[in-house]
Amino acid sequence: MGNASLISRFSPKPDWLRVQLPTGERYRFLKETLATSNLHTVCEEAHCPNIGECWGGGTATFMVLGDVCTRGCRFCAVKTGRQGIALDEEEPNKIAQAVKAMKLEYVVITSVDRDDLPDQGANHFAHVVRRLKAECEILVEVLIPDFRGDVSALRVMAESKPDVIAHNVETVRRLTPLVRDRRCSYEQSLRVLESAKQMDSNILTKSSIMIGLGETVEELREVFSDLRSVQVDFLTLGQYLRPTPKHLEVKEYVSPQVFEELGELAKSYGFQYVASGPLVRSSYKAGEFFVKSLKQSKES
Repeated sequence: MGNASLISRFSPKPDWLRVQLPTGERYRFLKETLATSNLHTVCEEAHCPNIGECWGGGTATFMVLGDVCTRGCRFCAVKTGRQGIALDEEEPNKIAQAVKAMKLEYVVITSVDRDDLPDQGANHFAHVVRRLKAECEILVEVLIPDFRGDVSALRVMAESKPDVIAHNVETVRRLTPLVRDRRCSYEQSLRVLESAKQMDSNILTKSSIMIGLGETVEELREVFSDLRSVQVDFLTLGQYLRPTPKHLEVKEYVSPQVFEELGELAKSYGFQYVASGPLVRSSYKAGEFFVKSLKQSKES
């Protein structure tokens, strides 16, 4: 983190980033259920290290609109292309049936970017949310793309009535052009989060930041302040892990102690709840995160 660094540098990967491979009967059942339905999860596509823990705890993150993203962010393991795959009209029903079979208590629905579609896929995405709300007793969080800043697409999502709308700024302002696709911008992400809250003040908003890309503490302070200025409720902080040699290098590995300090710093800006740790991801233990935040809010 430059001159303001709280971080120790490590090579190779430190022990606290090592996790056991997912195993167990429930994990195998969920994997088979998803494969049979031809559904995609970020848990698998993004090589998430917490897949076994989250699936075992009753939370999963489904990825709609196909598994080909029309953008090419330099940190992301999801496949990219100029055009995504054809939409599966049965996807809302398939996800609802999978959620019932998996006996999930909390579900996160996210998507690839679909710049090739007139509405960026918002109507299909919202259809999935409405189907889940109609057929399942479940809390629904959506992790949305920026929809190119299209307010009408965002309104479609807000009107589908998810419990949480999440959109990730991913990194600090200075590093955004290096880390994210050129069609993304730090300012546009803030506008998305601000607009979501303005459209429905009852919807909770959430964002996430990757640590270890060369950011400074002062730059993180700026992000915390910017997110709170648009009334973001929840924040997650996690270590950036390089998915393949083709992706951005890790500049710094951050110790659990420093993540704890950064989490406390973020809380001082007024977020309802902050999850901060090396293996924390945007959707990591999302249901637990949501419930804890509501409990904390009621107690304050």
